[in-house]
Amino acid sequence: MTEPLFPFPVHERSQDHTESVLPGPIPDESELTAGVTIRPGRNYGFFTDTSLCIGCKACEVACKEWNLLPADDVGLTGMSYDNTRDLSSTTWRHVAFIEQIADEQGERPTELQGFQSHWLMMSDVCKHCERAGCLEACPTGALFRTEFGTVVVQQDICNGCAYCVPSCPFGVIDLNMRGGRAHKCTLCYDRLKGGLEPACAKTCPTDSIQFGEVDDLRRRARDRLEKLRRLGRTEAMLYGMPGGPGATGGIGGLAAFFLLLDRPEKYNLPVAPQLPARRIDRSILAGAGVVAGMALAGAVIFNRRNTVK
Repeated sequence: MTEPLFPFPVHERSQDHTESVLPGPIPDESELTAGVTIRPGRNYGFFTDTSLCIGCKACEVACKEWNLLPADDVGLTGMSYDNTRDLSSTTWRHVAFIEQIADEQGERPTELQGFQSHWLMMSDVCKHCERAGCLEACPTGALFRTEFGTVVVQQDICNGCAYCVPSCPFGVIDLNMRGGRAHKCTLCYDRLKGGLEPACAKTCPTDSIQFGEVDDLRRRARDRLEKLRRLGRTEAMLYGMPGGPGATGGIGGLAAFFLLLDRPEKYNLPVAPQLPARRIDRSILAGAGVVAGMALAGAVIFNRRNTVK
């Protein structure tokens, strides 16, 4: 009896490519690495399971390598073991280290009673919102919705106005002061067009970052949440699912969503983000009210002057 070529379960197409040096790209390679066939017209995204994140930052490195992004300040910040601190125009994936430790008196916070001091870790990224504030604010059309349901900045059209920056409820998009253009995660748009899994998800050693069709990822996320709660992690929650935390205020849902082990604010995520466009109607009404009030006051003053005469 011959031994199987691979000692572990793999996609059957993998046996067609057993050589270590390939003559060229493998068609639809994402089938082998993520079990997903990438097709235009379908919506793709990330499900990030923070319970599996080990803080290795391999996703950060893979993102920078593929997108040719420069390194940030690699020195310690004095605030955390996390040296990059936040998403930026040159850091499109950021692994946050949230230290949960005892206070100066040695007392543990209430939520940590019974637990050792530990870290929460989360690989943050652009959320590729179902209704994206950055896209709505862009006056030049530089931001557009791709055939894969993701949101991308076209660098040759961006004029650097930065309207998109305050329009993102999650503080993701950033203006590069050297080039004068906005930058953020593209969900590896160029790789998707070539049938490749995004670099960050492909390199993640624990499958904390999972790539696939959004509807399928949401099913996986619900199953994972149910399993964790059965294991006693009752504080676990999903962030960015339609109708839940992170998908409020007209956003609809996030194509890059998360399973969290604590409240969203602990991960520096807004509990109830809102699209800036939601505030326009109220602003217009408030402005109209001010104008009407000034007009009424002017009319009263004019009438009084006429009465005195």
